[in-house]
Amino acid sequence: MVWLVVGLVAPQYVRTSAARAAGPPDATLCCIEVVDQQSGWPVPLVELRTVHGLRYVTDNAGRIAVDAPELMGRETWFTVIGQGYQRPADGFGYRGVRVVPSPGKTIRVEVERTIIAKRLGRLTGAGLFAESQRLGWELDWPESLVVGCDSVQNAVHRGKLYWAWGDTSLANYPLGLFHMTSATTRLAPLPEPAPPLRVKFDYFRAGNGRPRTVAEMPGEGPTWLTGYVSLSDQAGREHLVASYSKIKPPLEAYETGLCAWNDDAATFEHLRTLWTKSAAAAQPPPMPEGHPAFYRDAAGKSWVLFGNPLPTLRCESNYESWQNPEAWQRLAPQADLTAADGASVHLHSGSIAWNPFRQRWIAVFMQAWGKPSAFGEIWYAEAVDPAGPWGTAVKVLSHDNYTFYNPRIHPELASQDSAVVLFEGTFTQQFADHAEPTPRYDYNQILYRLDLDDPRLAPAQSPAR
Repeated sequence: MVWLVVGLVAPQYVRTSAARAAGPPDATLCCIEVVDQQSGWPVPLVELRTVHGLRYVTDNAGRIAVDAPELMGRETWFTVIGQGYQRPADGFGYRGVRVVPSPGKTIRVEVERTIIAKRLGRLTGAGLFAESQRLGWELDWPESLVVGCDSVQNAVHRGKLYWAWGDTSLANYPLGLFHMTSATTRLAPLPEPAPPLRVKFDYFRAGNGRPRTVAEMPGEGPTWLTGYVSLSDQAGREHLVASYSKIKPPLEAYETGLCAWNDDAATFEHLRTLWTKSAAAAQPPPMPEGHPAFYRDAAGKSWVLFGNPLPTLRCESNYESWQNPEAWQRLAPQADLTAADGASVHLHSGSIAWNPFRQRWIAVFMQAWGKPSAFGEIWYAEAVDPAGPWGTAVKVLSHDNYTFYNPRIHPELASQDSAVVLFEGTFTQQFADHAEPTPRYDYNQILYRLDLDDPRLAPAQSPAR
């Protein structure tokens, strides 16, 4: 067996890879491992493309299994397409690597990270370790039967972390599930915030074993949930609740309302209708939406904030206030933030959270009509108060003609006293300029890490007071 290294390898990754230095268990295949040249971490979602159009994409362990007979034993050029990770350009501007794939060989390719955020891996979908499994590793990894899903909602409820996703694709037919799917995990499902990413979801399933819907509200069309949160009532009982929208073509809401989780039936049930579209009421009224955040004001009163990304509505953090529109207070957040170069950054979707390390409120959000991707540019900002003003915005993630929307900060997944912030978002070719779907990754959730002690975030860390 042969071990080929392209570039230098970080020591921490050498230690984790030493046991497999002899090559993959399946000696009929060639293993290519893509790693971050700085950290040595495996890098998921890196595409290697041959001159004649073969496409290989790294899995959550940063691996690719190559078996094309025309490449074996022959010098081969792979163009590297990394969505924030790249190879140096040669004299003609090509970014890639030239290697000789051979059965049983393991080739390590280093890439440079050009974004501030670090990609940890894919959370949802099929084949998270498909390439590794072809090579003989990760054979005990279970498949969820989900192949794609829209944006996530999360809440800590009764000792578990609840997850809910929008329209969900299954492998058995092009039309999938359209009334939210859901799963639970333990409160701390990540041993450490580093790749390879392995989060095992306990999906709510139908009798046939497939994931099922959990929020079919009355009326035609899909049901979308937002403002997902667990609140206690006056008697101390916890309620998992959300706002819903009923959708008709083309992606138009015709009804909104409130729903509550039935813990015994493990499904959301209709609680009240807030709005039905009519000539007299063409637009929906404000409702609890986005990714909620809890907040205690200077007087000690506890609130839950709703917005996408910045707060547009608040109510006292109890079940009774949440279900009473008369108790809701509307807020008027900033529509734009300012980048370090003075450019205006228009906010589209995202979330906020209190960060103990920074002792500040932080926001991770998608820019509307950004560049190079119209809906794939992700920014970070801070504020002393969630109502603002929010300080300078710093871009932390960029995409090359691909969409990454509805980023959600996960304060539940990282240690509260560390500088690590984790966020996920939906990676999809939708709304991009004729982008080709990335195999397995398209229309799925990808998790990223921000290190708040990164000096490149310094412009965001002196928010206006």
